[in-house]
Amino acid sequence: MVPPSTASSRRMADDCGVNRTDRLYALVEELRAVSPRPRSARRLAERFEVSVRTIERDVAALQQSGLPIWAEPGRTGGYAIDASATLGPAGFTLDEALAILIGLGGLRHSPFRHAARTAARKTLAVMPDADAARAAAVASRVHFLESTENRTVPTEFAAALRSDRVVRLRYQDKSGSESVRDVEPLGSIGKDGQWYLIAWCRLREGVRAFRGDRMRSVELTDERPQPRSIRPESLAIQYGRLRSVLDED
Repeated sequence: MVPPSTASSRRMADDCGVNRTDRLYALVEELRAVSPRPRSARRLAERFEVSVRTIERDVAALQQSGLPIWAEPGRTGGYAIDASATLGPAGFTLDEALAILIGLGGLRHSPFRHAARTAARKTLAVMPDADAARAAAVASRVHFLESTENRTVPTEFAAALRSDRVVRLRYQDKSGSESVRDVEPLGSIGKDGQWYLIAWCRLREGVRAFRGDRMRSVELTDERPQPRSIRPESLAIQYGRLRSVLDED
């Protein structure tokens, strides 16, 4: 699906921590999620945090690779894709689709909330209409009891986690004191609605857990740190058990 690399595409390799190949895949999935409705270049540019010109180049490259994307003129126009020509319906059972929607719904206040929202739309988009309607109806009966406390986590948290770069945090500790720290992200932990970035803190010269809602700004630098390993004992966790999201136990 991804078109051959060119000199110009290599120059545009990184935008906000996402390389061009990843953005092309994400762009196709974004268009599939709203198909057959069009999505404007400006809205796509805002979604991927790039310029309108970059989106136009990406779409042109995808069209040249043979993907059925066309432009619709007018104020309500934009780019649209023939979803049926790009991926067949997913074979989710009702319970599988429900589990996916519930899991994604639990991320509404997480740093992954935007991706979770589009992933939920895509899950329903690739299902037959009747199955999608049934899954959505059942999912609407499931509710989360949430704290009224505002625990907004910057969406840049997710970029910091996947970037493999040194990240500059402006961080407020539990006493209210702010500091600026360069950290090397190692992973993330979610607990009781809170999200923590686990990172090697260069200021403290050790592994630290940074609470997402205490991050005042998150800035990716151009520096790529040397790989570090992380051990659970380095986190000084006094209770509970760490479980990877891919563990089946």
